[in-house]
Amino acid sequence: MRVLIDTNVVLDFLQEREPFVENAARLFERIDVGEIEGFIAATTITNIYYIIRRVAGRVAAQDAITQVLSDLNICAVDLKVLEQALALNFEDFEDAVQYACAVVHGVDAIVTRDASGFINAEIPVVLGVVA
Repeated sequence: MRVLIDTNVVLDFLQEREPFVENAARLFERIDVGEIEGFIAATTITNIYYIIRRVAGRVAAQDAITQVLSDLNICAVDLKVLEQALALNFEDFEDAVQYACAVVHGVDAIVTRDASGFINAEIPVVLGVVA
């Protein structure tokens, strides 16, 4: 199964945010053993770095990015993805970019904690845990 992981779920895992870390850790365990192939949008990398650096410093942010790069596939955010994201007319452009990446890379589901960002999605949206 191929899943695009929303930024909030990646941050739950990296920052061990309660009460969400358990579900996120389960997801990453399944990625580590090859049951699931995980994807994130390239823009998620910069968001993660910014958020973690602000909270825990540059070294922690770099360590987090190193971990993400070793665990997940990175979906390019190019002109095609950005144009598709704009055409979606989502309330949140970040969610639109992630959704467009999911479409381009043919994922089976999007894993998030905020399904409201993906209303009317044609790809299944899963809250927190992939069955």
